[in-house]
Amino acid sequence: MEILKRCLFVAFLSICINAYAQGPIDLNSADKATLMMVKGVGESRAQAIINYRDKYGPFGSIDELAEVDGIGQATVDANREILIVKKK
Repeated sequence: MEILKRCLFVAFLSICINAYAQGPIDLNSADKATLMMVKGVGESRAQAIINYRDKYGPFGSIDELAEVDGIGQATVDANREILIVKKK
């Protein structure tokens, strides 16, 4: 059991390091796979972000992410350090 715990910890750590090393995630240009790296965002929420972006245009701020169906302020706050909004 201890070996399994260590393997899971190493896998988790690897995912975190890869996400951190990749740099910030731009809400206005990230694809579905990249958006799925955001904590609390799976495939359906990533698609909801893309759909919102397609319908309303680029995000004006990180806080606007909370207006996407299925994403609340807690998710925005938990990911604020890795999210950016580049203006074009």
